[in-house]
Amino acid sequence: MLARVDDVAFALFDTPIGRCAAAWTPRGLLRVQLPEADDDATRARLLGTHPAAREQRPGREPRAAIDAIRAHLGGALDPLTSIRIDTSGLPAFHVRVYEALRRVPPGETLGYGELAQRAGSPGAARAVGQAVGKNPFAVVVPCHRVLAAGARPGGFSAHGGLGTKGRMLAIEGVTLARAGRRGGLACDLDDAVAHLRRVDARLGDVIARSPPPKLRLDPTESTFAALAQSIVYQQLSGKAASTIHGRLRDLFPRRRLTPEGVRGATDTALRAAGLSRGKVLALRDLADKALDGTVPDVGALRGMSDAAIVDRLVGVRGVGRWTVEMLLIFRLGRPDVLPVHDYGVRHGFQLAYGKRAMPAPGDLARHGERWRPFRTVASWYLWRAVDLSRGGPGGGRASEG
Repeated sequence: MLARVDDVAFALFDTPIGRCAAAWTPRGLLRVQLPEADDDATRARLLGTHPAAREQRPGREPRAAIDAIRAHLGGALDPLTSIRIDTSGLPAFHVRVYEALRRVPPGETLGYGELAQRAGSPGAARAVGQAVGKNPFAVVVPCHRVLAAGARPGGFSAHGGLGTKGRMLAIEGVTLARAGRRGGLACDLDDAVAHLRRVDARLGDVIARSPPPKLRLDPTESTFAALAQSIVYQQLSGKAASTIHGRLRDLFPRRRLTPEGVRGATDTALRAAGLSRGKVLALRDLADKALDGTVPDVGALRGMSDAAIVDRLVGVRGVGRWTVEMLLIFRLGRPDVLPVHDYGVRHGFQLAYGKRAMPAPGDLARHGERWRPFRTVASWYLWRAVDLSRGGPGGGRASEG
C-alpha cells in the first residue's frame, strides 16, 4: 500500500557528517537523505521524491530513529536494525535486498554477488546493484557497505560521492582502498574541485590559477608519535624543531618515540634534548593519556568521526584544536576539515576575496559551510592563494596562527 501524501512528514537534523534529513509515515521511516551542499539542497532532494511532505518536529518514534542514526554516525555503531522502515510501494525484490543488507553489521563489507546470494537470488548481482542504487534508507539500510569486484569502492550517488562513502566506512573502521586515489585524501578530487567551483566563484578563480590539489600524507608510527612531534615543533622554526626532535628520538631504542619511553626518561635527559619545561610536561601528559587509552591508536582513529577525534585529543596538555586538525588532514587524509585558526588559511581567504583584513574564525567557518564536504580541499586552495600572491610554486601547507 502506497503512503498517503498527507501521511508524510520530514525534518532536518545534524550529524557528524553534516545535516541529514529524514521522512517518515505512521508505518516507519520512508527516506533518509544524506547531506547535500546546504540545507536548501538537502530539503529539495528529499522533496523531489516526496513533494507533499510536511516539515515538522518529529514525534517519539521518528525522533528515536534520528537519534540512533546520529549516534551511529558519531561512532556508536548501533546496527540500526530496530528502526522500522516503510517499504510500502517498493518492489518485493528491493525489499528482500534491503532486508539482507540490514543484516550486514558495521565493519563488514560485501560484494553485489554475495548480497544477491544473501537475498535469495544468486546470479542477480546486476539487479541487486540497481536496488542498492535506489536505496531510500541511507545509513539504516547500509548501502555504503557494498563494494564492487576486487573490494573496489564502486559508485555512490550521495553528495560527495566516494568521499562520503569512504567517510561512512571509516566511521565503522573500514578503510576504503580507492584505486587511483590522488592527493592522499579520502575523496574524489575531481568531485571536490567541481563542487567548489560550483558553489564559490571567488574560490573558483584561485582553482583556475592553481595546479591540481595534492596533499602528501605524513606516515606515522602511532598517534602518540605524531602528537609528540607536533608538540616539539610548536613555536619553533622548522630547522630548530627538526634538530630537537632528532635529539629526542636519539634517547630511545631504534629512535622510536613511545609513551613508555617518555614516561621512563628523566626530566634532565628531555631538557638536554632541547625541550622547554612546558613541552616536557606536555609530553609526559601525552604519554600518560596514551597509556591509559585516552589517546587512541591510529587504527581506532580511522573509525572515529572528526569531531570525536578533536574532542578526545584536545584534552591532552599542549594539544589544541589546530594541532588535531593538522593530524586529521596530513596524517589521516580527512576531506572535510577547515582549520579556521590557521594563519595561512585566513590570509589566503583575505587575498582570494579581496578583504582588507583576515576574517575572524567564526566568519570563515560560516562562509566555509558552502564548501562541505570538501573543506580540506578548499583549505589547500586558500594556502595556494598565499603562494600565488608571492609568485611562488608552493604546494600549500598549514601555519599555526
